[in-house]
Amino acid sequence: MTPTAAAPSPVATALAGLPRVVDLLAARAEEHDRDATFPYQGIEAVHEAGLLTLTVAQRYGGPGGTLADTVRVLAQLGRGDASVAVVTAFTLLQHAEQARRAVWPTAGYRRLLTESRRGPALVNTLRAEPGGRPGALPDTVARRDGDGWLLSGRKTCCTGAEALAWMAVTARTDEPEPRIGTFLVRGESEGLEIDPTWDQLGLRASASHDVVLDRVRVPADLALGLGAPRRTDGQEAEAEAELARAWHDLALSAVAVGVARAAQAWLVRFLDQRAPANLTEPANLTASAEPTESLGTLPRYRCALGEIEAQLIGAEELIAGLAPRVDRGERDAVARTGPAHLLATRAATAAVQQAVSLTGNAGLSRRHPLERYLRDVLGSRAHLAPDEAVLDAAGRAALERGARP
Repeated sequence: MTPTAAAPSPVATALAGLPRVVDLLAARAEEHDRDATFPYQGIEAVHEAGLLTLTVAQRYGGPGGTLADTVRVLAQLGRGDASVAVVTAFTLLQHAEQARRAVWPTAGYRRLLTESRRGPALVNTLRAEPGGRPGALPDTVARRDGDGWLLSGRKTCCTGAEALAWMAVTARTDEPEPRIGTFLVRGESEGLEIDPTWDQLGLRASASHDVVLDRVRVPADLALGLGAPRRTDGQEAEAEAELARAWHDLALSAVAVGVARAAQAWLVRFLDQRAPANLTEPANLTASAEPTESLGTLPRYRCALGEIEAQLIGAEELIAGLAPRVDRGERDAVARTGPAHLLATRAATAAVQQAVSLTGNAGLSRRHPLERYLRDVLGSRAHLAPDEAVLDAAGRAALERGARP
């Protein structure tokens, strides 16, 4: 009797649909970049493939995707459309956090999951404020109003703002001793307005606009983290914050490397179709006919392409090596994701810049996607902590290790 093959896991099923989704994203990416329009169809494709809820825990009926699964998905989505990838990333991070520590109230999260079964339900945490300073109290204020709160303020660089179903807004209370909490706000709430301020070099379709809140009502059960006064977080809360940052670091690193891989793939086609004697732009980069000799046959170009390959292999191995270690709860791996994010982003940026330098005018022409890849990989620095902060923390850690007996 022939044994019955086991059914593929939900994670495997979602991953199987990746190639088709990437192709769909790539087909529309130029249009959304040019017009700075939100890629609703791309997000719908990600949702239909089961990728937008990949990190929903199994106890909630989800696939239970790990960080290793997440970086694999985001690297591929980054090849298709970086804006779709970063919007997807922040929703996956929200579900992953809920899987780890159930911060959302049961009824609220059940509502989110119900919406996610009907269609894309995007979520993001809104922390950044115009002129905000690290460690300062948020300018966004929550005032008591009966059995709930009224939220007022402005958040900036809110990825996916115009399409978010839910926003997790950080704010301080107006109490004599302010508390900082996270307030779950519906995207269509009365008093909430999207100010279309996002007009950046890269990630133009991510709709990372400002969100303005004017006395937006939030029920008491959707105000999270107000139980403890400010500056009294324990070790458990600190460890969770570090883990959340590790997921963020590796997830956004994967997107940047995915963009660089797309740039490399375009460069390979370019080098295969450009004859050394012909320094003008090829008539058709997608033509099936190949020249008898191409730039790719020259050692100089092969070595430059090899340099790009080496940079991206290093970045991919760094991300792929750390992600499962973070999944296993290894604290030293968690501590290394900040420098990993910096190194991976630098490698991706350098790879795309080198691709542009190898192609000359063609690489900077809007007729081809390479200049968009360059803008998107440069734009990915918006999600990277300042170099000085990352390097200072790494230096402090090295000094502490050196001081141990």
